[in-house]
Amino acid sequence: MSQPAAHSPARASYHHGDLRHALLTAGVGLARDGGPDAVVLREATRRVGVSPNAAYRHFADREALLAAVCDAAQAMLAEAIDTQFAAVVTHHEGERARGHLRAVGTAYVAFALDEPGLFRTAFFVPTDLEGAARPTRAGPSGRTPFELVGDAIDELVASGQMPASRRPQAEFLAWSSVHGLAMLLIDGPLRGLPREQADAVTQRVVDMVEAGFTAP
Repeated sequence: MSQPAAHSPARASYHHGDLRHALLTAGVGLARDGGPDAVVLREATRRVGVSPNAAYRHFADREALLAAVCDAAQAMLAEAIDTQFAAVVTHHEGERARGHLRAVGTAYVAFALDEPGLFRTAFFVPTDLEGAARPTRAGPSGRTPFELVGDAIDELVASGQMPASRRPQAEFLAWSSVHGLAMLLIDGPLRGLPREQADAVTQRVVDMVEAGFTAP
């Protein structure tokens, strides 16, 4: 008996806007597996099942797709921080402010350890701070990672935990501390550190940042 002829799977059809989302989802998957260098437009179209020409209606080139994936990765980082923010439950204003600051640092490094490919991609596309507040980089709270660290520091000042004189550009100090640690842990000489030790070091760095901001 002859076997039925093999047929290639039907190519999915997309309504307006759906293809862009599908390509972006494929790009995020590529970044998760291999970081920013793995985000290639042709591979994204192959995963989605459309011709490369179809993608150009939504992304002019590989750099455009990479920029969109960067924004999506930052939004995922913001969501991780939002989750840590929500876990801070206290009616004491000062404790809540400190808890939110710690939530930013803890979630930031944990995301790098859990999703190194996405973390590398989130900060790969060279943009200045004008893009740090783009809505496409925001999590469920409507805030981007940069806005979340700024809000946490503002809370410290408003609650009297941090002198207002230390507020200017304090977000750069906090950001560089946890980002530097994250890069050491995923790409630097600390990358072989067991997770338990990595988490412990993270808490000590967060301790350092908190103490530096709140010391009398």
